[in-house]
Amino acid sequence: MRVLFIGDIVGSPGRQIVRERLADVVEHQHIDLVIANGENAAAGFGITPRIVEELLHAGIEVITGGNHSWDRKEIFDFIPHEPRLLRPANFAEGNPGSGLYIGTAKNGVKYAVLNLQGRVFLAPSDDPFRKAETELAKVPDAAFVLVDIHAETTSEKIGFGWYLDGRVTAVVGTHTHVTTADEHVLPEGTAYITDVGMTGPHEGIIGMERSAIIKKFIDGLPTRFEVATGDVQMNAVLIETDDAGPRNRAGRLRAKSIGRLRLRLD
Repeated sequence: MRVLFIGDIVGSPGRQIVRERLADVVEHQHIDLVIANGENAAAGFGITPRIVEELLHAGIEVITGGNHSWDRKEIFDFIPHEPRLLRPANFAEGNPGSGLYIGTAKNGVKYAVLNLQGRVFLAPSDDPFRKAETELAKVPDAAFVLVDIHAETTSEKIGFGWYLDGRVTAVVGTHTHVTTADEHVLPEGTAYITDVGMTGPHEGIIGMERSAIIKKFIDGLPTRFEVATGDVQMNAVLIETDDAGPRNRAGRLRAKSIGRLRLRLD
């Protein structure tokens, strides 16, 4: 099984490269399942129903979220009716939508995608470690399980990877928009990377036009951030499972490899 996870999609440049490049990647890399983080897809802040439909039409099968999930008010009424759009499962009880999606990949494998958010330097939320336990208990028969841990600090994400090693197929980090070079398969067969990086313009600062952000660093005054332009990249990871080998201790597919992919719009 070959699964593509696309890092945080930022604004219209990020959506453009997904529309123009994803189909070729899926065909040439023989991808069975595409997952992406989309919480910054609407001008860098949040996501709208129209953009959800656009990304699903482009070939993404599950969209994860994070701390910007509620930036667009129209998503509140939409998310309960679109199970393929996730928000972190450890958001407060009563939040609309879900953080867990269960589906069947193109190759017939039952899979689950779990979206969680870290607590260090982010708004308060329930404990993602304990929440992972309750959510994973809902999918005992899913052969492939990927967890998107949307968190600020590397230590929290690394700890989360080790915590779930041998119980899920992959743990991928999102949120910082900067790709890390630590992709590897943990000892009990869980693919891991601290941050997949960003899909969008890289001539700004984490996707935003750089002059406004530099000004804010200097004077601390409120300012409006706009999505940057230039050097549009898709950063993703390709996870391949070991279908012929033994399952992990939770009975799920073990990862054979995880590799970074970086594509440019040109």
